[in-house]
Amino acid sequence: MEHFTLHRGTAPLLVSLPHDGTEIPETIATRMTPEALSVPDTDWHVGKLYAFARGTGASVIAPRWSRYVVDLNRPPDGHALYPDRSETGLVPFSTFAERPIYRAGTPDAREIAARVETYWLPYHSALQRELQRLRGIHGRVVLWDGHSIKSRVPMFFDGQLPDFNLGTANGSSCSPALQQRLTRVLDHLAGPPSSEYSHVVDGRFKGGYITRHYGNPEQGVDAVQLELAQCTYMDEESFEYQPGPAAGVQRVIRALIEACLTGAG
Repeated sequence: MEHFTLHRGTAPLLVSLPHDGTEIPETIATRMTPEALSVPDTDWHVGKLYAFARGTGASVIAPRWSRYVVDLNRPPDGHALYPDRSETGLVPFSTFAERPIYRAGTPDAREIAARVETYWLPYHSALQRELQRLRGIHGRVVLWDGHSIKSRVPMFFDGQLPDFNLGTANGSSCSPALQQRLTRVLDHLAGPPSSEYSHVVDGRFKGGYITRHYGNPEQGVDAVQLELAQCTYMDEESFEYQPGPAAGVQRVIRALIEACLTGAG
């Protein structure tokens, strides 16, 4: 049984969508609440938003399983990414709305370790191999980590999240030149004078485990995370994809991806 899909491209770019999965293994699903089985905290439809990426020559990796099984963007030892803020764990016990995921029998340390072995490690092993393959061809590669989240999640932040949230681990996960190119794109397409979208660089979301762990510009890997506010392209209550608004969001994402490929390799 495949735990993820990997499309191998030819460009110096790997797009990772670690929270795109929605499936729950039956042995886990039987213990979960009805609300959790609807996987509300999925990065809904990011696969659709990034469907164009293959046409640019990018490699694309995405999981089959929900983040409720194991969170692929958390460290395997479970240590906190934002020690001074609320966040969900490697194997979450509660939803973003702070409601329980399990009716009974929350996973213990042994089960969590088994999930890391079964679901977390294969994804990361494949991601690392693909980065190595692309670096071998091009010498330098960009790892783009694509995410989305509800625009209002009181557990994590006050008020409404900006529409486009670019994370570079405070500038440490990618080269200054790439960060500047991406910022210029956002300033042009997601800022004044049209102000169609709001944006921030290294705000509430600075990049999770994938961005921080694999980003090593000195060694030829530039890693960037984009967190999208879901209200820009979908109905946040029904989870329904809205093609019209999504087209505008894709226009900005495409420009950002093209900026990654400018001067890469």
